[in-house]
Amino acid sequence: MKIAFIYDAAYPWIKGGAEKRIYQLAKGLVDKGHDVHWYSVGWWWPESGKKDMELDGIKLHGVCKPVELYHDNRRSIKEAIYFAVMLLFKLRAGKYDIIDCQGFPFFSSFTAKFKSFFVRSTFVLTLHEVWNDYWYEYLGKAGFFGRLTEQLMVRLTDKIITVSEKTKSDLWNIKRQQEVAVIPNGIDIEEINHIETSSNKSDIIFVGRLIKEKKADLLIKSLTTVKKTYPNIKCTIIGEGPEKVQLKKLTNELDLKGNVEFTGFLEDYQDVIAHMKSSKVLVLPSVREGFGMVVLEANACGVPVVVVDHPMNAAKDLVKEGENGYIADLSSDSISNKIVEAIKSKEKLIKSSKEYAKDYDWKEIITKLEVTYWEFLLK
Repeated sequence: MKIAFIYDAAYPWIKGGAEKRIYQLAKGLVDKGHDVHWYSVGWWWPESGKKDMELDGIKLHGVCKPVELYHDNRRSIKEAIYFAVMLLFKLRAGKYDIIDCQGFPFFSSFTAKFKSFFVRSTFVLTLHEVWNDYWYEYLGKAGFFGRLTEQLMVRLTDKIITVSEKTKSDLWNIKRQQEVAVIPNGIDIEEINHIETSSNKSDIIFVGRLIKEKKADLLIKSLTTVKKTYPNIKCTIIGEGPEKVQLKKLTNELDLKGNVEFTGFLEDYQDVIAHMKSSKVLVLPSVREGFGMVVLEANACGVPVVVVDHPMNAAKDLVKEGENGYIADLSSDSISNKIVEAIKSKEKLIKSSKEYAKDYDWKEIITKLEVTYWEFLLK
Protein backbone atom coordinates (compact mmCIF):
# COMPACT_ATOMS: atom_id res chain seq x y z
CA MET A 1 0.00 0.00 0.00
CA LYS A 2 0.96 3.61 -0.54
CA ILE A 3 -0.07 5.48 2.62
CA ALA A 4 -0.04 9.16 3.55
CA PHE A 5 -0.38 10.39 7.12
CA ILE A 6 -1.52 13.99 7.62
CA TYR A 7 -0.57 15.76 10.86
CA ASP A 8 1.09 19.12 11.40
CA ALA A 9 3.33 18.04 14.30
CA ALA A 10 6.05 15.48 13.60
CA TYR A 11 8.18 13.27 15.83
CA PRO A 12 10.97 13.58 16.95
CA TRP A 13 10.81 17.39 16.59
CA ILE A 14 7.55 17.44 18.55
CA LYS A 15 7.28 14.75 21.23
CA GLY A 16 3.57 14.39 22.01
CA GLY A 17 1.51 11.21 22.09
CA ALA A 18 -0.07 11.69 18.65
CA GLU A 19 3.31 12.38 17.01
CA LYS A 20 4.87 9.32 18.64
CA ARG A 21 1.90 7.19 17.54
CA ILE A 22 2.17 8.19 13.87
CA TYR A 23 5.94 7.70 13.89
CA GLN A 24 5.68 4.19 15.35
CA LEU A 25 2.84 3.18 13.03
CA ALA A 26 4.55 4.63 9.96
CA LYS A 27 7.89 2.98 10.79
CA GLY A 28 6.17 -0.34 11.40
CA LEU A 29 4.30 -0.16 8.10
CA VAL A 30 7.58 0.64 6.29
CA ASP A 31 9.11 -2.47 7.87
CA LYS A 32 6.19 -4.46 6.42
CA GLY A 33 7.04 -3.20 2.93
CA HIS A 34 4.55 -0.36 2.53
CA ASP A 35 5.36 3.01 0.96
CA VAL A 36 4.66 5.50 3.77
CA HIS A 37 4.56 9.31 3.58
CA TRP A 38 3.95 11.94 6.25
CA TYR A 39 2.75 15.47 5.43
CA SER A 40 3.64 17.83 8.26
CA VAL A 41 4.98 21.25 9.08
CA GLY A 42 8.62 21.18 7.93
CA TRP A 43 10.23 21.16 11.38
CA TRP A 44 13.48 19.88 9.84
CA TRP A 45 13.86 22.76 7.32
CA PRO A 46 16.12 25.04 9.41
CA GLU A 47 18.62 22.22 10.02
CA SER A 48 18.51 20.32 6.72
CA GLY A 49 17.52 23.10 4.30
CA LYS A 50 15.23 20.60 2.56
CA LYS A 51 11.46 20.61 2.18
CA ASP A 52 11.34 16.82 2.03
CA MET A 53 13.46 14.17 3.74
CA GLU A 54 13.43 10.53 4.80
CA LEU A 55 13.38 9.29 8.39
CA ASP A 56 13.60 5.55 9.14
CA GLY A 57 12.08 4.82 5.73
CA ILE A 58 9.23 7.32 6.21
CA LYS A 59 9.07 9.96 3.46
CA LEU A 60 8.52 13.30 5.20
CA HIS A 61 6.98 16.17 3.24
CA GLY A 62 7.25 19.69 4.63
CA VAL A 63 3.98 21.48 3.94
CA CYS A 64 5.26 24.81 5.27
CA LYS A 65 8.08 26.30 7.31
CA PRO A 66 8.04 25.88 11.11
CA VAL A 67 5.36 27.90 12.85
CA GLU A 68 4.18 28.22 16.45
CA LEU A 69 1.75 25.44 17.37
CA TYR A 70 0.47 27.17 20.49
CA HIS A 71 -1.00 30.59 21.27
CA ASP A 72 -1.94 31.51 24.85
CA ASN A 73 -1.25 27.87 25.85
CA ARG A 74 -3.80 26.57 23.36
CA ARG A 75 -3.35 25.09 19.92
CA SER A 76 -3.14 27.98 17.47
CA ILE A 77 -6.16 28.34 15.17
CA LYS A 78 -4.07 30.52 12.87
CA GLU A 79 -1.46 27.75 12.51
CA ALA A 80 -4.12 25.12 11.88
CA ILE A 81 -5.72 27.15 9.08
CA TYR A 82 -2.33 28.01 7.57
CA PHE A 83 -1.29 24.34 7.54
CA ALA A 84 -4.61 23.33 5.94
CA VAL A 85 -4.26 25.94 3.18
CA MET A 86 -0.65 25.03 2.41
CA LEU A 87 -1.57 21.34 2.37
CA LEU A 88 -3.91 22.13 -0.51
CA PHE A 89 -0.88 22.86 -2.70
CA LYS A 90 1.51 20.25 -1.32
CA LEU A 91 -0.66 17.12 -1.30
CA ARG A 92 -0.73 16.44 -5.00
CA ALA A 93 2.02 14.04 -6.07
CA GLY A 94 1.02 10.46 -6.82
CA LYS A 95 -1.87 8.21 -5.96
CA TYR A 96 -2.20 7.09 -2.35
CA ASP A 97 -4.23 4.03 -1.44
CA ILE A 98 -4.87 5.49 2.02
CA ILE A 99 -4.80 9.08 3.28
CA ASP A 100 -4.97 8.87 7.09
CA CYS A 101 -5.63 12.32 8.55
CA GLN A 102 -5.58 13.03 12.28
CA GLY A 103 -8.84 14.74 13.27
CA PHE A 104 -7.16 17.42 15.33
CA PRO A 105 -6.57 20.29 14.50
CA PHE A 106 -9.61 19.85 12.21
CA PHE A 107 -9.03 22.13 9.24
CA SER A 108 -6.48 19.89 7.53
CA SER A 109 -9.11 17.13 7.54
CA PHE A 110 -11.26 19.12 5.12
CA THR A 111 -8.27 19.77 2.85
CA ALA A 112 -7.22 16.11 2.92
CA LYS A 113 -10.77 14.98 2.13
CA PHE A 114 -10.97 17.40 -0.80
CA LYS A 115 -7.60 16.31 -2.17
CA SER A 116 -8.43 12.61 -1.78
CA PHE A 117 -10.82 12.93 -4.74
CA PHE A 118 -8.05 14.16 -7.02
CA VAL A 119 -5.35 11.70 -5.94
CA ARG A 120 -7.89 8.85 -6.01
CA SER A 121 -7.39 7.79 -2.41
CA THR A 122 -9.43 6.28 0.41
CA PHE A 123 -9.79 8.93 3.10
CA VAL A 124 -9.46 7.75 6.71
CA LEU A 125 -10.03 9.92 9.79
CA THR A 126 -8.19 9.10 13.03
CA LEU A 127 -9.74 10.61 16.16
CA HIS A 128 -7.73 10.97 19.36
CA GLU A 129 -10.53 12.77 21.18
CA VAL A 130 -14.09 13.97 20.58
CA TRP A 131 -14.98 17.06 22.59
CA ASN A 132 -18.63 17.77 21.70
CA ASP A 133 -20.04 19.94 24.55
CA TYR A 134 -16.61 20.30 26.17
CA TRP A 135 -15.96 22.99 23.57
CA TYR A 136 -18.11 25.40 25.60
CA GLU A 137 -16.00 24.78 28.69
CA TYR A 138 -12.81 25.26 26.66
CA LEU A 139 -13.79 28.36 24.66
CA GLY A 140 -16.94 29.70 26.28
CA LYS A 141 -19.53 30.96 23.79
CA ALA A 142 -16.99 30.62 20.97
CA GLY A 143 -17.11 26.88 21.65
CA PHE A 144 -20.15 26.80 19.34
CA PHE A 145 -17.82 27.12 16.35
CA GLY A 146 -15.44 24.45 17.62
CA ARG A 147 -18.33 22.06 18.21
CA LEU A 148 -19.81 22.79 14.77
CA THR A 149 -16.46 22.24 13.04
CA GLU A 150 -15.99 18.96 14.86
CA GLN A 151 -19.47 17.76 13.89
CA LEU A 152 -18.83 18.62 10.24
CA MET A 153 -15.44 16.92 10.32
CA VAL A 154 -16.65 13.54 11.58
CA ARG A 155 -19.14 13.44 8.70
CA LEU A 156 -16.41 13.62 6.07
CA THR A 157 -16.09 9.82 5.97
CA ASP A 158 -17.46 6.58 7.37
CA LYS A 159 -13.92 5.16 7.59
CA ILE A 160 -12.99 6.24 11.10
CA ILE A 161 -10.37 5.05 13.58
CA THR A 162 -10.46 6.02 17.26
CA VAL A 163 -7.60 5.48 19.70
CA SER A 164 -9.86 4.41 22.58
CA GLU A 165 -13.28 3.00 23.39
CA LYS A 166 -14.07 6.27 25.16
CA THR A 167 -13.46 8.28 21.99
CA LYS A 168 -15.61 5.80 20.07
CA SER A 169 -18.39 6.29 22.62
CA ASP A 170 -18.03 10.08 22.46
CA LEU A 171 -18.25 9.91 18.66
CA TRP A 172 -21.52 8.01 18.96
CA ASN A 173 -23.03 11.01 20.75
CA ILE A 174 -22.68 13.15 17.61
CA LYS A 175 -22.62 10.55 14.83
CA ARG A 176 -24.53 7.27 15.04
CA GLN A 177 -21.95 5.18 13.22
CA GLN A 178 -21.82 1.48 13.99
CA GLU A 179 -18.50 0.50 12.40
CA VAL A 180 -15.59 2.32 14.01
CA ALA A 181 -12.16 0.71 14.32
CA VAL A 182 -10.54 1.13 17.72
CA ILE A 183 -6.76 1.02 17.34
CA PRO A 184 -5.06 2.15 20.54
CA ASN A 185 -1.69 3.74 21.05
CA GLY A 186 1.10 1.39 21.94
CA ILE A 187 4.52 0.95 23.46
CA ASP A 188 7.75 -0.74 22.46
CA ILE A 189 8.03 -3.50 25.07
CA GLU A 190 11.43 -4.64 23.84
CA GLU A 191 12.92 -1.14 24.03
CA ILE A 192 11.52 -0.53 27.51
CA ASN A 193 12.88 -3.85 28.78
CA HIS A 194 16.40 -2.92 27.68
CA ILE A 195 16.49 0.49 29.42
CA GLU A 196 18.47 0.59 32.67
CA THR A 197 16.89 1.89 35.88
CA SER A 198 17.81 5.45 36.86
CA SER A 199 19.93 6.00 39.95
CA ASN A 200 17.58 8.89 40.80
CA LYS A 201 15.00 6.94 42.78
CA SER A 202 11.58 8.24 43.81
CA ASP A 203 8.36 6.96 45.31
CA ILE A 204 6.00 8.85 42.98
CA ILE A 205 6.47 10.04 39.43
CA PHE A 206 4.42 12.36 37.24
CA VAL A 207 5.13 12.69 33.52
CA GLY A 208 3.28 15.19 31.35
CA ARG A 209 2.85 18.74 30.16
CA LEU A 210 2.29 21.10 33.08
CA ILE A 211 -1.09 22.49 32.10
CA LYS A 212 -4.28 22.92 34.14
CA GLU A 213 -5.97 19.83 32.72
CA LYS A 214 -3.19 17.56 33.99
CA LYS A 215 -4.03 18.57 37.60
CA ALA A 216 -0.49 18.19 38.94
CA ASP A 217 -1.59 20.57 41.71
CA LEU A 218 -3.86 17.84 43.09
CA LEU A 219 -0.91 15.47 43.22
CA ILE A 220 1.15 18.03 45.15
CA LYS A 221 -1.72 18.71 47.58
CA SER A 222 -2.19 14.98 48.15
CA LEU A 223 1.42 14.68 49.35
CA THR A 224 0.58 16.52 52.59
CA THR A 225 -1.58 13.51 53.54
CA VAL A 226 0.77 10.88 52.09
CA LYS A 227 3.55 12.32 54.30
CA LYS A 228 1.64 11.18 57.37
CA THR A 229 2.32 7.59 56.30
CA TYR A 230 5.61 8.15 54.50
CA PRO A 231 7.36 11.22 56.02
CA ASN A 232 10.24 11.06 53.52
CA ILE A 233 8.08 10.59 50.44
CA LYS A 234 9.80 11.70 47.24
CA CYS A 235 7.89 12.82 44.15
CA THR A 236 9.51 13.50 40.77
CA ILE A 237 7.64 15.72 38.32
CA ILE A 238 8.85 15.47 34.71
CA GLY A 239 7.58 18.05 32.25
CA GLU A 240 7.33 21.71 31.31
CA GLY A 241 4.37 24.01 30.85
CA PRO A 242 2.62 27.23 31.85
CA GLU A 243 1.66 25.89 35.29
CA LYS A 244 5.21 25.18 36.42
CA VAL A 245 5.70 28.46 38.32
CA GLN A 246 2.43 28.05 40.22
CA LEU A 247 3.19 24.40 40.99
CA LYS A 248 6.58 25.32 42.45
CA LYS A 249 4.93 28.07 44.50
CA LEU A 250 2.33 25.58 45.80
CA THR A 251 5.11 23.16 46.71
CA ASN A 252 6.83 25.82 48.81
CA GLU A 253 3.57 26.95 50.45
CA LEU A 254 2.81 23.38 51.57
CA ASP A 255 6.36 22.92 52.88
CA LEU A 256 7.04 20.14 50.37
CA LYS A 257 10.20 21.52 48.80
CA GLY A 258 12.22 18.63 50.21
CA ASN A 259 9.73 16.08 48.87
CA VAL A 260 9.17 17.27 45.30
CA GLU A 261 11.72 17.47 42.48
CA PHE A 262 10.98 19.25 39.18
CA THR A 263 13.26 17.85 36.48
CA GLY A 264 11.83 19.88 33.61
CA PHE A 265 11.38 18.31 30.18
CA LEU A 266 13.65 15.33 29.51
CA GLU A 267 14.78 15.29 25.89
CA ASP A 268 15.76 11.61 25.84
CA TYR A 269 12.80 9.19 25.98
CA GLN A 270 15.03 6.57 27.58
CA ASP A 271 15.69 8.93 30.49
CA VAL A 272 11.95 9.19 31.11
CA ILE A 273 11.57 5.40 31.15
CA ALA A 274 14.64 5.05 33.38
CA HIS A 275 13.01 7.42 35.90
CA MET A 276 9.76 5.43 35.73
CA LYS A 277 11.65 2.22 36.48
CA SER A 278 13.16 3.80 39.58
CA SER A 279 9.72 4.82 40.93
CA LYS A 280 7.08 2.96 42.91
CA VAL A 281 3.93 4.50 41.42
CA LEU A 282 3.03 6.82 38.55
CA VAL A 283 0.28 9.34 39.26
CA LEU A 284 -1.70 10.90 36.42
CA PRO A 285 -4.48 13.06 37.93
CA SER A 286 -5.40 14.45 34.48
CA VAL A 287 -9.05 15.21 33.76
CA ARG A 288 -8.61 15.15 29.98
CA GLU A 289 -6.74 12.37 28.21
CA GLY A 290 -7.48 11.03 24.74
CA PHE A 291 -5.58 7.88 25.66
CA GLY A 292 -2.90 8.05 28.37
CA MET A 293 0.22 6.37 26.99
CA VAL A 294 2.24 7.02 30.16
CA VAL A 295 -0.05 4.54 31.93
CA LEU A 296 1.11 1.75 29.63
CA GLU A 297 4.74 2.87 29.76
CA ALA A 298 4.67 2.76 33.56
CA ASN A 299 2.97 -0.64 33.55
CA ALA A 300 5.58 -2.01 31.15
CA CYS A 301 8.17 -0.91 33.73
CA GLY A 302 6.31 -2.89 36.38
CA VAL A 303 5.01 0.32 37.97
CA PRO A 304 1.32 0.59 38.99
CA VAL A 305 -0.55 3.84 38.33
CA VAL A 306 -3.09 6.11 39.97
CA VAL A 307 -5.53 7.97 37.68
CA VAL A 308 -8.73 9.90 38.36
CA ASP A 309 -12.33 9.22 37.49
CA HIS A 310 -13.50 11.95 35.10
CA PRO A 311 -15.77 11.89 32.01
CA MET A 312 -13.03 13.35 29.76
CA ASN A 313 -10.30 11.00 30.97
CA ALA A 314 -9.74 7.99 28.70
CA ALA A 315 -6.72 6.91 30.77
CA LYS A 316 -9.02 5.44 33.42
CA ASP A 317 -10.13 2.82 30.87
CA LEU A 318 -6.56 1.49 30.88
CA VAL A 319 -6.66 0.73 34.60
CA LYS A 320 -7.95 -2.45 36.18
CA GLU A 321 -8.41 -1.69 39.86
CA GLY A 322 -5.93 -3.59 42.00
CA GLU A 323 -4.31 -5.22 38.98
CA ASN A 324 -2.23 -2.54 37.27
CA GLY A 325 -3.27 0.49 39.32
CA TYR A 326 -6.06 2.40 41.01
CA ILE A 327 -8.75 4.94 40.09
CA ALA A 328 -9.25 7.84 42.50
CA ASP A 329 -11.97 10.43 42.81
CA LEU A 330 -11.05 13.96 41.74
CA SER A 331 -9.82 15.09 45.16
CA SER A 332 -6.46 15.27 46.88
CA ASP A 333 -7.71 13.06 49.75
CA SER A 334 -8.81 10.28 47.41
CA ILE A 335 -5.60 10.52 45.38
CA SER A 336 -3.48 10.34 48.55
CA ASN A 337 -5.33 7.23 49.73
CA LYS A 338 -4.79 5.51 46.38
CA ILE A 339 -1.11 6.50 46.34
CA VAL A 340 -0.58 4.89 49.74
CA GLU A 341 -2.44 1.79 48.60
CA ALA A 342 -0.38 1.60 45.39
CA ILE A 343 2.94 1.94 47.24
CA LYS A 344 1.96 -0.77 49.72
CA SER A 345 0.83 -3.07 46.86
CA LYS A 346 3.67 -2.27 44.47
CA GLU A 347 5.58 -5.55 44.75
CA LYS A 348 2.54 -7.75 44.14
CA LEU A 349 1.41 -5.60 41.17
CA ILE A 350 4.71 -5.72 39.24
CA LYS A 351 3.92 -8.90 37.32
CA SER A 352 0.26 -8.10 36.58
CA SER A 353 1.17 -4.57 35.44
CA LYS A 354 3.73 -5.91 32.98
CA GLU A 355 1.29 -8.54 31.71
CA TYR A 356 -1.37 -5.90 31.10
CA ALA A 357 1.04 -3.76 29.07
CA LYS A 358 1.96 -6.63 26.74
CA ASP A 359 -1.38 -6.34 24.93
CA TYR A 360 -0.35 -2.89 23.70
CA ASP A 361 2.93 -3.73 22.03
CA TRP A 362 3.36 -1.76 18.79
CA LYS A 363 3.90 -4.93 16.76
CA GLU A 364 0.36 -6.10 17.50
CA ILE A 365 -1.16 -2.66 16.91
CA ILE A 366 0.63 -2.15 13.58
CA THR A 367 -0.72 -5.47 12.33
CA LYS A 368 -4.23 -4.46 13.39
CA LEU A 369 -3.89 -1.13 11.55
CA GLU A 370 -2.67 -2.87 8.40
CA VAL A 371 -5.67 -5.21 8.43
CA THR A 372 -8.03 -2.26 9.03
CA TYR A 373 -6.60 -0.39 6.04
CA TRP A 374 -7.17 -3.40 3.77
CA GLU A 375 -10.75 -3.66 5.04
CA PHE A 376 -11.32 0.03 4.29
CA LEU A 377 -9.98 -0.45 0.74
CA LEU A 378 -12.34 -3.36 0.14
CA LYS A 379 -15.45 -1.47 1.28
